[in-house]
Amino acid sequence: MRLPIDPQADAARRAWVPCPGCDDARDCTTCADRRNCREHWRYLISNKGTRVHLQCPSCTHTWTLETRRGRGLPTP
Repeated sequence: MRLPIDPQADAARRAWVPCPGCDDARDCTTCADRRNCREHWRYLISNKGTRVHLQCPSCTHTWTLETRRGRGLPTP
């Protein structure tokens, strides 16, 4: 089921991290070079401390990412 884009989503608040839902940037050379790609960005919905809440505009998957050093794994 595809979710709608979150009402808090704002294209001016973006993050460049892989989407665990669709992995749409897997073959992108710009993303592989860890540069900000024009196509493969994520909405930064909100944050609480070092936890950021993201949504992929391609597949609409939402997830939380812990950005504290050494903890960069998606959480359900």
